[in-house]
Amino acid sequence: MTEPRTLVLIPARMASTRLPGKPLMDIAGLPMIVQVLRRAEEAAIGRVAVATDTPEIAAAVTAHGGEAVMTHSDHPSGSDRIYEALETLDPGRRIEAIVNVQGDLPTVPAQDIRAALMLLEDPKVDIGTLAAEIRHEEEHTTPSVVKLVGSRVGDRRLRALYFTRATAPYGDGPRYHHIGLYAYRRDALERFVKLPPSVLETREKLEQLRALEAGMRIDAAIVDSVPLGVDTAADLETARKILSKR
Repeated sequence: MTEPRTLVLIPARMASTRLPGKPLMDIAGLPMIVQVLRRAEEAAIGRVAVATDTPEIAAAVTAHGGEAVMTHSDHPSGSDRIYEALETLDPGRRIEAIVNVQGDLPTVPAQDIRAALMLLEDPKVDIGTLAAEIRHEEEHTTPSVVKLVGSRVGDRRLRALYFTRATAPYGDGPRYHHIGLYAYRRDALERFVKLPPSVLETREKLEQLRALEAGMRIDAAIVDSVPLGVDTAADLETARKILSKR
């Protein structure tokens, strides 16, 4: 994927019940959404923009030299938000790949963003994502830790067979924590957002199962660690400590 053909989109909105207003909270001198923007820029894989329904977020992004695109406020998911942003930013359909970086991952390594995109070099792959081996015992049974069940198709690569909040697969061996960062082929994203929610998606409350149930192929790059997602005040303090050392 060459630079002009890739668009990195960061969906962001203010609605957070556990940490209200978190996209604009200061982390090492910048709003969190701008820190995420910087990580995406560091990946150096193409144009980067924040997709938001909140004027304050857009203003913060543009004040720090970034690009923001306004989207509707009634999207059911971040995938729908980035699809609207894609249509707005690229009506000429020049973009071939879209990378969706969650707006609450201010410490995500740039090389991990690149790793998700590189999976699309295989023409059989519709969607690329990330996974890290579970190292903490309690995460094997925690429903908030989504597990990727997959077949090895390379030294640091899995083909996803299922995603679940349950403890899976059964038996001895590694389990993998799914990281919700995605690289889509354009036609895969278009197909995905036009599909109705699937049975397993609704049951597990995991959007990516819609793609698997529709026969789409998802591969995952195995990365070294799970990036910090900022959901609580404690997460925010941890992010501040990490990024204050950069």
